[in-house]
Amino acid sequence: MDDNAPKAVLEEELGDLLFAAANLARKLDIEPETALRRATAKFERRFRQVEALAAERGIGSDLDALEALWQEVKKKEG
Repeated sequence: MDDNAPKAVLEEELGDLLFAAANLARKLDIEPETALRRATAKFERRFRQVEALAAERGIGSDLDALEALWQEVKKKEG
């Protein structure tokens, strides 16, 4: 079996998912690019807050601790 075949199938499925999301946005009269840009900005804002809290609290690369910080930041934003 070709090792790339599963990846190609997943890529096609992901493409279908993205197409469906863009089509849903169109039906809701929402510009998909604007929605994606806003979601990206929100992610970046939260990530920067997590970075700041991690530095302030002396947390390194402990994934569980970083996940807890992420949840804390999300909760603060509401």
